[in-house]
Amino acid sequence: MDTAWNVTEFILLGLTQKQELQQIYFVLFLFFYAVIVLGNLLIIVMINQSEHLNSPIYFFLNYLSFVDFCYSSVTARKPKTDFLVERKTISLGGCMAQLFWSYFFGFTEIFLLTVMAYDQYIAICKPLHYTTSSLFRNCTPLMVVASWVGGFLDSIVQTLLSIHLPFCGPNEIDHYFYDVHPLLKLACTDTYLVGIMVIANTGMISLSCFVVLIVSYVIILISLKTHSSKGRCKAVSTCASHITVVIIFFGPCIFMYLRSSTTFSEDKMVVVFYTIITPILNPLIYTLRNKEVKNAMRKLGSRKVTLGVK
Repeated sequence: MDTAWNVTEFILLGLTQKQELQQIYFVLFLFFYAVIVLGNLLIIVMINQSEHLNSPIYFFLNYLSFVDFCYSSVTARKPKTDFLVERKTISLGGCMAQLFWSYFFGFTEIFLLTVMAYDQYIAICKPLHYTTSSLFRNCTPLMVVASWVGGFLDSIVQTLLSIHLPFCGPNEIDHYFYDVHPLLKLACTDTYLVGIMVIANTGMISLSCFVVLIVSYVIILISLKTHSSKGRCKAVSTCASHITVVIIFFGPCIFMYLRSSTTFSEDKMVVVFYTIITPILNPLIYTLRNKEVKNAMRKLGSRKVTLGVK
């Protein structure tokens, strides 16, 4: 039994073994992470400071930006610092901790994007109910809490599936960060059943929420035929932002987790995309395509300038 658990640490091979490229990647990842932090914190500050951004969608966006910030901090911190060291190791406990937190924030974002689509459905298809019903607005914090709880429960399941696996060597993970599929390849046991459970937990949840989101937006777009041209343009612009975020977030997730534990050479780049690039794109998409957010940003900027002059 002891020999089945003689692996106490893992070695991450990362994106490349070339020292020159590692230094370049470190600078790039540090820059990208700074953009993620500044972009998402800007949205959080702007929403909390602006009295005009008080509808439920901005309440959700506030937490979505916070989740993006946390998700990138969890998934990119260790790989980023590993670019500076020759031996990239992590303890078994540290690996499981990163696995838990990455799935926690990842699942929470999935559920937040889903409830944001429901919010848009109510706002566009049932505008009177949306503006007059205090019940829906009071349910908004509960939907955010439900997203956090759902993320926690699914993350617990995913971590428990991995934590009981026996590892007896080798301990090198040929990946960008510590994910469940590379761990399954290192386990000293038949992982077919665990792999199926991973697909059922992560892959099917991602696919189910993606289908719900697409159906919701199809219904929304069909209902826009009865709106005025001005209202239609505003709704299409808002929906386009959400659909873009949904596609760039769910596409890589479905590609990664709706399949067996087989790994591909493209996996590293796909993971880099949804752990680094997506959290950068989210603030840009929501600010550049949203007139209310851009106006709030201008007012916040002019207010800072006025205070600085005084």
